[in-house]
Amino acid sequence: MARYFLFLSYDGIPFNGWQIQKNTPYTVQQILEEKISLILNHRVELTGCGRTDTGVSAKNYVAHFDFEAFDLLPEKKHWLYKFNMVLPSEISVNDIRRVEDKAHARYDALNRTYDYYISRKKNPFRQKYTWFLHGDLDFNLMNACAAELLHHNDFTSFSKLHTQNKTNFCRIIKAEWKLIRQDEWRFEITADRFLRGMVRAIVGTQVLVGQKKITAEDFRKIILARNRKAAGANAPSNALFLVKIKYPTATFLH
Repeated sequence: MARYFLFLSYDGIPFNGWQIQKNTPYTVQQILEEKISLILNHRVELTGCGRTDTGVSAKNYVAHFDFEAFDLLPEKKHWLYKFNMVLPSEISVNDIRRVEDKAHARYDALNRTYDYYISRKKNPFRQKYTWFLHGDLDFNLMNACAAELLHHNDFTSFSKLHTQNKTNFCRIIKAEWKLIRQDEWRFEITADRFLRGMVRAIVGTQVLVGQKKITAEDFRKIILARNRKAAGANAPSNALFLVKIKYPTATFLH
């Protein structure tokens, strides 16, 4: 039995998140399993690197599966072409790599990086994937809040309630707002793990600081409160992208 990592990109807006769910059709995992199983003539079950919510996109997503009928790598270009021909336009398979038999797309990840986009000017060509916010917004204050995240490890205040997490501890390695083009900002955050809804809750709360509805000190107190009700509302999902997953080099055989 050989294990493979699939490297994917998908536009999450049309889908009901990544994970297959009862009574919730049209998830990314569901479509991929159906189409890849069809092409390989073999039932394929995918395990993803994480669970993205409805509307959240991924520029770089990783999932693993096992397949024993034959080696996919000698004709990798052929299989990439076949997979992409049957997948909807919103999903692409970018690469296939052979990995250690016990390699795990979720649990072996060293860290993940998300980007969130805010636009300050209405742009019909960018608005689908950004959060358009009118009015004053102080990104210097928001960056002070981003830096504050690096000094904490319990992010209960930014986690969805009633999850099955054993712990809400995360180690944030990087968090920063950058002006990437005129009137558009990107929040980049890297951590060893993320809680459900965490990035959107952080962004939504930082925006309150940027609008001067709460202070940077209030933001620090929200983290310490370990109470989701203390934080702001989630930012919209359409502007959030999973962009990078890092694995140990030894994970890959080819």
